Amino acid sequence: VNLAVALGKLGYKVGLLDADIYGPNVPTMMGVTRQPNVVNENRMEPVLAHGVKFISVGLISPGDKPMVMRGPMLHQIIKQFLQQVEWGELDFLIVDLPPGTGDVVISLVQNVPLTGAVVVSTGSSVALQDARKALEMFHQVKVEVIGLVENMSQMTLPSGEVIDVFGAGGTERTAAQFGLEFLGGVELDPTIRSGGDRGLPVALAGPESRVAKPFYEVARKVAERAKAIAASSEERSEERRVGKEC
Repeated sequence: VNLAVALGKLGYKVGLLDADIYGPNVPTMMGVTRQPNVVNENRMEPVLAHGVKFISVGLISPGDKPMVMRGPMLHQIIKQFLQQVEWGELDFLIVDLPPGTGDVVISLVQNVPLTGAVVVSTGSSVALQDARKALEMFHQVKVEVIGLVENMSQMTLPSGEVIDVFGAGGTERTAAQFGLEFLGGVELDPTIRSGGDRGLPVALAGPESRVAKPFYEVARKVAERAKAIAASSEERSEERRVGKEC
């Protein structure tokens, strides 16, 4: 959510697809829970909040009712969100994935060419075990990894004392180990949690805010790397097209 809002504040046209079907928290964090409008023969209009267009199962099935479904149903929901939502012209479509390496990622890769993936982890060895599996998964499905982000990297007390809660620095070392870019770290800060709970993401405070600044640093790096990957992909496609014509 904060990455999407930061990209929007940097001047990009941004969409946010909540693909965490079992835990669709994006509506709460964006502060909008109304159902999307249906337009043009059962096509949905994404909801707009904080300059970002977004769609989520949480808008269609709000409240505490759980989404109980198997793989084929997940696949259909992802397909609908990609193909039956009137996204309009976007610079970036951010997809919030569930943790793990399950059906949602496979469905996403099958339905749309992804520019790249951002892997988020705390610095603890336990969490990084899962992050490495995610890196290998994206490698297998041929999706380039833009970089890694360390979440809840450390906590700064009002006294100025810094506490290492989850193993700060572990994600950066893992990025170096895999030859990937470390995009930055986000502190464990109650302001970030509070902003999400209230539907007012801290990124709204702008790039000069102490708490929001790391999100903007990550957003700039993601945008720069994504544009480079897309440009390289277009060049390869053009080369293949010219080769066939020759």
